[in-house]
Amino acid sequence: MLSWYLLTLKIREKLEAENQGSEPTRDDWVISITDKLEQADRDDDTTIWGKLCIYRVPYYLQENDNQSYFPQTVSLGPYHHGKKRLRSMDRHKWRAVNRILKRTNQSIKIYIDAMRELEEKARACYEGPLGLSSNEFVEMLVLDGCFVLELFRGAVEGFTELGYARNDPVFAMRGSMHSIQRDMIMLENQLPLFILNRLLELQLGTKNQTGLVAQLAVRFFDPLMPTDEPMTKTDQSKLENYLAGDKAFDPFADMGELHCLDVFRRSLLRSSPKPEPRLSRRRWSRNTRVADKRRQQLIHCVTELKEAGIKFRRRKTDRFWDIQFNNGYLEIPRLLIHDGTFTLSTLFILFLFPGPRIS
Repeated sequence: MLSWYLLTLKIREKLEAENQGSEPTRDDWVISITDKLEQADRDDDTTIWGKLCIYRVPYYLQENDNQSYFPQTVSLGPYHHGKKRLRSMDRHKWRAVNRILKRTNQSIKIYIDAMRELEEKARACYEGPLGLSSNEFVEMLVLDGCFVLELFRGAVEGFTELGYARNDPVFAMRGSMHSIQRDMIMLENQLPLFILNRLLELQLGTKNQTGLVAQLAVRFFDPLMPTDEPMTKTDQSKLENYLAGDKAFDPFADMGELHCLDVFRRSLLRSSPKPEPRLSRRRWSRNTRVADKRRQQLIHCVTELKEAGIKFRRRKTDRFWDIQFNNGYLEIPRLLIHDGTFTLSTLFILFLFPGPRIS
């Protein structure tokens, strides 16, 4: 018993000595605290947060559902760059770059130099350390950006017009295109719009193409719209006029730091052809504002409205939020529910209300 006690005592003394040896000195401790405060000061820089626009998915959402928030076919941007399960698409990205260079008779150096100039601005759009060297990051911008633009232009101009075969496994409006489209609106799978704008300017050989990429994106993502009603002829005509060179039409006026997910969101919320007239300032009294606020907060469910005698019918419009009340009928557009509806809704919420990041 005594020997066991002595053995235990020796082990405890040894552990205490090791713990004391590993404890930092007072000077080291003060230095570590200073380093943490300096990092906090850098994190508190408002200019950094003002440029951030491509967020990470919070960890508490990642645990339960990876497929709804992460790309399954293609990676775009640095967050999922180089992941093994997505590497098979890289060869097709290089095909896109090669096709562009042949079509334009340009050198890859032009694109590399242009992306090098925008590297710092592009890095500021992403959250946290990215783990990519300068060369890797620039190569990723060129590769992913050219790939996206080939898809956009192919959807509008036709992939065969760009030189691809009709049965191409990627550059055709069939096969894996639907899964690629879904991946391209993932929150963590975005490229800044100004990167795509610059790459398109290089391809076309003309500057000031701001807005054209957004229009191409709207056409490309049209199959993901939550409605089965086609775009109105007016909207279609305006879009075609813009693509033909009418630069007066730019409903998005993109702000540079935004991306395809935001363009898709804004295309869903585009203005109605016949907006309701606004009240003049003289008529906009305090009582009106209070009543209007109360009216906006009072939302009844369909069951309650039906019990109150309200009738419902389908409203034919390509705007899923365009709800009207006429002669006792609440006219509601049909909303398409598919395998990506939940993902889309959640991505919009995460983009608009990013909140604290727990990763």
